[in-house]
Amino acid sequence: MKNVCVLQHTETEFLGLMEDHFEGRNIRFHYHRPFTAGGTIPTEREDFDGLIILGGGPYGVVSGFLLPSLMPELRLTKSFLEARLPVIGIGMGALILSIAATGGAEEAPLRFKVEEAKTVTPDALAGHLPARFPMVSYLRDKPVLPPQSTILAQNQAGEPLVFSLNENSLGFIGHPGMKSGMAEDLIMEFAETPDNTAEGLEALRNVQAEIAEALSEIMVGISRHTKLL
Repeated sequence: MKNVCVLQHTETEFLGLMEDHFEGRNIRFHYHRPFTAGGTIPTEREDFDGLIILGGGPYGVVSGFLLPSLMPELRLTKSFLEARLPVIGIGMGALILSIAATGGAEEAPLRFKVEEAKTVTPDALAGHLPARFPMVSYLRDKPVLPPQSTILAQNQAGEPLVFSLNENSLGFIGHPGMKSGMAEDLIMEFAETPDNTAEGLEALRNVQAEIAEALSEIMVGISRHTKLL
């Protein structure tokens, strides 16, 4: 059974719909919550087989209120990459993955988007990334991808929404398993919110069934791409 470390940054953003898929594949996940009293981040890889870095709501990596645990998270992410162990970055986690892999990040405002992602790389995720699927993003800043990355899916503006690194690591600019209730709670958790929260929530509710359907195929691809099966 594989064991995955999950870095969580807010009370309300977690793996969401992805949890059942990991459990169904006997992939254990252990949350680390540095924002809680006594919460810590592992200082080394320990016995983990992979790392998942979740989003951070309004926290930023180069603008706004910076994530307090950013530096130790970057060090931990680098250690997984150097050991050729899979890293999955979601939302702000994708930015942390990009920085740790010698890419970077640049300023962008806090935003809540429901977009259609279009797959642009043949056989992405071992052929299990749908040609088109909804992607929900709630984050600040945007990644500057390292040269060795491959864009797997992008939005209509040509901006990356899913990318791969090191043949077994992945970045998702949005959350592939986002629940509408999770987005609602995320909005309530912080005083700073995007301007279009009502419209974003409505759009998310309208595609919730599509997200769940697409995720079934995406999780097969994630498991195979990261070799966590």
